[in-house]
Amino acid sequence: MMADEDAPPLHGLRVLELSMARAGPVAARQLADWGADVIKVEPPAAVEDPSLAAQSWRETSDIQNLTRNRRCITLNLKHPDGIAALRRLAGQADILIENYRPDVKTRLGFDYETLAALNPRLIYASISGFGQDGPYAGRPGVDQILQGMGGLMSINGFPDGPPTRLGIAINDFVSGLLVAFGVMAAVYERQRSGKGQWIRGSLLQTQAFLLDFQAARWLQDGEVAGRAGNNHPLLRPSGLYAAADAPINIAMAGPNMWPRVCSALGLDRLVDDPDFASIEARMANNDQLTAEIEAVTRTREAAHWVEKLNAAGVPCGPVNTIDRVFEDPQAKHLSLVQHVESETLGTQRHVRQPLDFSRTPPRKSAGAPDRGRNTDEVLADFGFGTDEVAALRAAGVI
Repeated sequence: MMADEDAPPLHGLRVLELSMARAGPVAARQLADWGADVIKVEPPAAVEDPSLAAQSWRETSDIQNLTRNRRCITLNLKHPDGIAALRRLAGQADILIENYRPDVKTRLGFDYETLAALNPRLIYASISGFGQDGPYAGRPGVDQILQGMGGLMSINGFPDGPPTRLGIAINDFVSGLLVAFGVMAAVYERQRSGKGQWIRGSLLQTQAFLLDFQAARWLQDGEVAGRAGNNHPLLRPSGLYAAADAPINIAMAGPNMWPRVCSALGLDRLVDDPDFASIEARMANNDQLTAEIEAVTRTREAAHWVEKLNAAGVPCGPVNTIDRVFEDPQAKHLSLVQHVESETLGTQRHVRQPLDFSRTPPRKSAGAPDRGRNTDEVLADFGFGTDEVAALRAAGVI
C-alpha cells in the first residue's frame, strides 16, 4: 500500500478513457503520468477495425509512448450489455475522457447527460475537431486540417513559398494538454461544489488560442500576419544565420539588445547607423542586415558564435537534429529521457514529463498494456462478480 506522502499527485483519481487518435490519449497520458488510475476502454479485437487490431500496430514507438501508464479493458459499446457495463463503471469514476464524433456518444448512450444522472460528480471531458455543435460539428477534424483552417499554415514557411504545416501534430498535442488542465481545474472546483461538469475542447479552439500574439495583431491592431520564414515577425536580427560549418539561431529578445549583438560580432559601427539603429530600420533593411551579420559569422564555426553570443547575453543556439537534442549536455543534465519497462517489448526510452516536483514526482512509467490485459482485474475493482464477468465474455462484450 502506497503511503500518501509517497504517492504521485493524482493518486486516487479514477479515469475512464474512451479515446483514439492523439488528442484524447495525450490528455489521458497527462493524468496517468501524474498518478491517476487511467483505464483505457477499447473494443474487443473481434469488433475492432482490422487495421487497428493488429498487435504490431500497438507495438509501434508512437503508440507505446502515447498510451503508457494505463490499465486496459475491452468493452463492446455497440452491445447493450457493453453500454450497461460502461455506465456502471462511470457511476464510480471521477473522470471520463472521450474524443468520439459528437453524435456517437448520444446515439450509443454514454453522453454527458446520461452519465451525469448516474454520477453527478463525474467530470466528463470531450475533445472534437470543431466543437460539439455548430455547422462543422459533424466533420472529421484532424490536426493538419486545423493547422490550415486555424491560420497556422498561413504564418509558417517562407514569404516566397507555400503555406507550411508544422512537423508535429501541434493541435492534437496542445488540445490534450489543455483538456487535462481543464479536468484538473474541474477536480479542484468539485471540492467546493461537490459537482462534476462537462468540459468541451476542440482543435479549432486550440489553434485559435495558439495564434497568441499573431491573433492579437489582427483582433486589436487589424494586421494580418504573413510568413516570415525563420525570422521573428516583429524583431531583427532574429533568425538563422550561416556560420562556417552550420547555421546558428540568433533571437534578439528586445530592442535594448541590439548593441550587445553588435559588440559580440564586432559590428559596433552598426549600432547608430541609421539603416539599423531602430527595429523599424532593421526590418526594412533586413537583407542588408543579414549580409552584414553573415560576413562575420561565416568566418568561424557555429559553436564559436553560440558561445560568444550567449556570453554577451544574446540568445543563440545551434539547429539540432532530433538525435543531437538528446545528446546535448543540458538535456542530459535535465534527464529528459526516462526508461520505461514493457512486459512484451522490454526496456524503452520515452521523453518524460517536463516538470520537476520537489516531493511528489510523476510515477515511474510502465509500457502500454496489451488489449484487454486488465479487463478482469478492473471489473472486479468496480464490483463485478466472477459470474458477471464470465457472462460478459460469453456474450462477446469483453
